[in-house]
Amino acid sequence: MLSNEIRDKFLKFFQTQGHVVVPSSPVVPNNDDSVLFTTAGMQQFKPYYIGGADAVQDFGSLNLTSSQKCVRTSDIEEVGDKSHLTFFEMLGNFSFGGYWKKESIEWAHEFITRELGLTIDYVSVFAGEPSTSSGQGGVSEDKESEEIWKSIDPDIVIKKFGRADNFWGPTGKEGPCGPTTEIYVDGIEVWNIVFNEFFQREDGSLEPLKTRGIDTGMGFERLVKVMQKTETVFETDLFAPLMRVANSRIVVDHVRTSAFMISDGVMPSNTGRGYILRRLLRRAYVHARKMDMGTEVLNSVADAVVNHGSYKGLYAFAENIEVVMMEEIEKFKKALDAGLKQVEKGEDPFILFTSYGLPLEIIEEVTVVDKESFNKQLAEHKRLSQEAGEHKFSAQKDISANQEGRKN
Repeated sequence: MLSNEIRDKFLKFFQTQGHVVVPSSPVVPNNDDSVLFTTAGMQQFKPYYIGGADAVQDFGSLNLTSSQKCVRTSDIEEVGDKSHLTFFEMLGNFSFGGYWKKESIEWAHEFITRELGLTIDYVSVFAGEPSTSSGQGGVSEDKESEEIWKSIDPDIVIKKFGRADNFWGPTGKEGPCGPTTEIYVDGIEVWNIVFNEFFQREDGSLEPLKTRGIDTGMGFERLVKVMQKTETVFETDLFAPLMRVANSRIVVDHVRTSAFMISDGVMPSNTGRGYILRRLLRRAYVHARKMDMGTEVLNSVADAVVNHGSYKGLYAFAENIEVVMMEEIEKFKKALDAGLKQVEKGEDPFILFTSYGLPLEIIEEVTVVDKESFNKQLAEHKRLSQEAGEHKFSAQKDISANQEGRKN
């Protein structure tokens, strides 16, 4: 089954169960300043869980479904293995007081086993969490989900895990969260069903949500891997056309993610979202360089992403994606070449950080680094920079005081 068919099948399945199909929001959150990127399907719906918006008024239903564009860079060092990506789609179904555990679990089981014909290895449920010595926390074991799974299939394998594995959220510093039940197929977690019944404050305390809700997330690329029986996500029809252009998982992943970031308005910079984009493009170039591929291969991968049947929304941004990528890569290439010439002449690799602004992870990719020595130099550099900043602030205060004195 092709990836587009799998996505359509999911959305149509939940449409028949009374859900309204909602388009993906941008990878840059439009209602949540506490996170850099959209990391989950529920993010655009956060206001509906906490009473800040009315789903019936906005969508005509309490129940929604979507395929959401997501970016996560917390696992960037693992990109290139069988399933980790920086950009991915999240299939999800959501309810804001419309249905609860029974329906969500039964529909998930039906979709996985009947619609897709897959066999579930096992499912997991929340084992519970005792309250802390200060009285915070304390969430009961999810016996209800366990009983629902057993009623569907008495022989199903159920595993119980704590908060680190079977409790999700919030996105950002605070927000809706709750215990989860997860479905594993072929050794991979493919579907996470979250029962949002709490609001977590910034201090970690939990309060009951006024309206509890369902939030599910199924990693689309992982599901396609399972359905197409490939060893990694990079052999599925989502990636095969890109891998034919550049046989490098990191190059393909990072350029693909960069294209979506740029199409949603992110520009390279030294802070925030722009820094993440800059970091991805630099890593992509370094890995292409190590494989003796020129900068043109990055454009070719971007073209393959834009022309992929799954991502028609990128067509309108194709020219801008190419321009932004190439301008950034060319600037980085010049800085990298100049810095490496200095290192070849005997300069300490730390010069790549101080004079050319390259982060350690990139420096390690292009030359040999004594990390212990580098970290000591880095600490000293930060100390001196801080002192310089304090002296500058003190001098500015003196100037201001003198100017004030003249006025008087």
